[in-house]
Amino acid sequence: MSAQVMEQATTGPLVRARGVRKSYGGTEVLKGIDLDVHPGDVTCILGPSGSGKSTFLRCINHLESIDGGWIEANGELVGYRRKDARIHELRPREAARQREDIGMVFQRFNLFPHLTVLQNVCHAPVLVRKESRAAARAHARELLERVGLGDKEDRYPAQLSGGQQQRVAIARALAMRPPLMLFDEPTSALDPELVGEVLDAMKSLARDGMTMIVVTHEMGFAREVATSVVFMDDGTVVETGSAAQVIGAPQHERTRAFLSKVL
Repeated sequence: MSAQVMEQATTGPLVRARGVRKSYGGTEVLKGIDLDVHPGDVTCILGPSGSGKSTFLRCINHLESIDGGWIEANGELVGYRRKDARIHELRPREAARQREDIGMVFQRFNLFPHLTVLQNVCHAPVLVRKESRAAARAHARELLERVGLGDKEDRYPAQLSGGQQQRVAIARALAMRPPLMLFDEPTSALDPELVGEVLDAMKSLARDGMTMIVVTHEMGFAREVATSVVFMDDGTVVETGSAAQVIGAPQHERTRAFLSKVL
């Protein structure tokens, strides 16, 4: 990041969203979302299916365009630029460059099946960041150790469990050295016995100060790790606060009704 972005990242929110709106056809999915995420925060977004959680997450790195409002990440307007008092959408290549500084882990692992674990983690730094292969491999090995897979670097994705594949996906996202990580229900596609190993890797990142926005149904994780919890329903932010406030003592009836079913 530039010195200017680093200064903003340490003195103000790393992510700012104001009035974010998104529609598909005639259906409004996001109805004016406001959110601040500061460096080192772990923000967990909760809510029922169809509430707009994943759509909002995808808007943060411009995998989805927005129809109103704006989002800033790392000190830059996401997906757009201001020029002559107007906002213009970035070209795909410019948006992709911006996306390099926002790591994302999806529900599905999306690993390259023909590449080894080490090659999967090295791929983007060499191809996109133009790192030397030796430097990328050294960093990849550090990250694989960090997520507990240092002994799996020569395996192929098909030789790994789902939990192991998701941890490789986390290492792959970290390999780009992003200041911000997004997680879109990273354990929802896993068998229950494999969920814990992925959550443990995420907890380790949180302890190390990584800024994270996590869409999740894992209430135990949110209670233990989240610095803030956002409850969304029907495209709006219904309630936000600490985990103790939102999960432990929700103020809104809709939040209470949701938690009564999932806790």
